[in-house]
Amino acid sequence: MFATWPVFGKVVLRTLPSLGLVGIRVFGAAVALTAIGLATRRLERIARSDWLLLMVSSLLGVVFNQWLFVKGLSLTTAVNATLLGTTIPVFTLLVSIALGNDRASWRRIIGILLAGAGVVYLIGPDRASFSHDSLVGDLLIVINSLCYGTYIAISKRLLTRYNALTVITWIFIVGCVPSVPVAAFSLRRVSVGDVPGTVWFAVAYIVLFATVVCYYLNSWALARVPPSTVAVYIYLQPLLAFVLAAIVLGETLNSRVIIASLLVFAGVAVVTSRGRSKAIEEV
Repeated sequence: MFATWPVFGKVVLRTLPSLGLVGIRVFGAAVALTAIGLATRRLERIARSDWLLLMVSSLLGVVFNQWLFVKGLSLTTAVNATLLGTTIPVFTLLVSIALGNDRASWRRIIGILLAGAGVVYLIGPDRASFSHDSLVGDLLIVINSLCYGTYIAISKRLLTRYNALTVITWIFIVGCVPSVPVAAFSLRRVSVGDVPGTVWFAVAYIVLFATVVCYYLNSWALARVPPSTVAVYIYLQPLLAFVLAAIVLGETLNSRVIIASLLVFAGVAVVTSRGRSKAIEEV
């Protein structure tokens, strides 16, 4: 689902501004998650002692993460953004080790590097354009990767105290505070009546599936396995995007995609091989 959101995002961004889309995404997700939490009676109160960690998690994982990525993507190339995104699992592992949530085992390091090599090979470093013109955009993507990697590592502490639905709901509620006013300012010149129905359909998909379901499943998994295990699955996103392009757009799958697939799946398998049985037992 994360891999499909850029496809729908491109449809939306033809009509709506990027910061406006971020605000709609955050607000829509907050409303949907709150409704689910109240309906299922699983939405808990957050203790006062955990609010600082909650606010930092929200800023890093939702607000700064999306603002930096959208702005960075507008100042660099899609290839550069994808290649630099491979640093997220590395940042996650480093921060998680520093916090004591993960161990610096050779298995995790080799698995992350192996899967990362698959993504780099898939995109092709020869197609990247790290020039002076894209420098600011590239730096913003790297900072975005650091923010999201740190979010994955630090939010695990909240997930040891509250259920996944509670944590992710409050993270999006807090994220509305900076996101919604910025979005409102960004959308002030957009006429709602002129926005096509296909765009609103794409917005609904992004909010419900590429945000609500994705973030919830990420948190649910994070409560059961180490942060580095959750982060390594990020390497599947560009791979799935290429496969979806072949299915939806009729593009051809070549040997590069097949080799990259083997590297990515091998890396994920190495990282998750010892944690799988424990996760299943806890379910």
